[in-house]
Amino acid sequence: MSKAKPTLTAREVFARNLRRARRLKDLTQESLALDAGVPRGYLSRVERGSINISMDNADALSRAIGVPLHDLVNPAKFIGLDELGEVN
Repeated sequence: MSKAKPTLTAREVFARNLRRARRLKDLTQESLALDAGVPRGYLSRVERGSINISMDNADALSRAIGVPLHDLVNPAKFIGLDELGEVN
């Protein structure tokens, strides 16, 4: 019997999807952080899922990257990148 994949928290889904969307758009953390008006170190912690993010900052990052916020919290979005060798 195989083990079921653990369910990701909303914070972990947002972190994973934001990082993947940023990489798909070939953006650096620095450029995305600048466009969103947040510090780069903060963005790094968000992408690692190590901190909670406010709705205002989630919205700012969503707008800066050009991806709807609902896509960034959708566990099924950007999932195909696992098959392309994306590192979590």
